[in-house]
Amino acid sequence: MRPYKYLDVVVGTFVAVLIISNLASSAKIVTLGPFTFDGGTLLFPLSYIFGDVLTEVYGYSASRRVIWIGFIAAALFSLTVWLVGLLPGEAEWSSRVGMGAYNAVLGSTPRIVLASLIAYWAGAFSNAFVLARMKVMTQGRWLWTRTIGSTIVGQAVDTLLFVMVAFAGAMSAEVLWDIVASNYVFKVGIEVLFTPVTYVFVGRLKRAEGVDAYDAQTDFNPFRIAIDRA
Repeated sequence: MRPYKYLDVVVGTFVAVLIISNLASSAKIVTLGPFTFDGGTLLFPLSYIFGDVLTEVYGYSASRRVIWIGFIAAALFSLTVWLVGLLPGEAEWSSRVGMGAYNAVLGSTPRIVLASLIAYWAGAFSNAFVLARMKVMTQGRWLWTRTIGSTIVGQAVDTLLFVMVAFAGAMSAEVLWDIVASNYVFKVGIEVLFTPVTYVFVGRLKRAEGVDAYDAQTDFNPFRIAIDRA
C-alpha cells in the first residue's frame, strides 16, 4: 500500500467534523436570516468538501474506505450516548443536572444519528461516485464543475433523507420542508463559496502527495472497502 503524508490528517479531520455535526444536530434547531436548520448544518458541509478532496486527490477507493470509517465512528458515538442514557445517574449529578437535562440535549441523539448514518452513507457515496465519474469525463479539467456538481447530487440525497428520518412526525410538514430547503441551499452555497479554497487545498495536496487519482477502471461497489494498490 502506498504511504501518504497527509491522508491520516484528512481522515481524522473528516471524522471529527462528522461527529461534532451529529452532536450539534441533536442540540438545537436554529434560524439564521432566511435559513432554518439543525445546528450541525453549520459544520457538516465541510465533510463534503473533505469528501471532494479525498476523491479528487486519492481516488474513489480511498474515499470509500474513509466513508466507512466515518460511518463506524458515528455508529459508535450513537451507541455510547444510548448506553450512557440507560445507566443510573450518580446522586449528586442527578440532583444538579438530572436525566431530564441529559435527555433534553442528547435524548434524541440515537434517532438523529440513525438519520445521519443513513443520509451520510447514501449522500457521501453519491457525491464520491459523481465526482469520480465527472473527473474521468472531463479528463481532470474544470474542477469546479465536479465539486459543485457532485455536491448538488450528494446533498440532495443527504438532506432529504436526514430531515425525513430525523424529524418526520416530530414537526409539521411545513417546518420539515423549510428545513430541507434551507439545509440544501445553505450546504450547496457553502460548497460554492469554498470553491477557491478547495482549488488551493487540492492543488497543494496533489503536489505534496505526488498523486492525482483517476477512476477509469474502478469498481464502484460501496461495500468493497479495500483501498486499491497505487
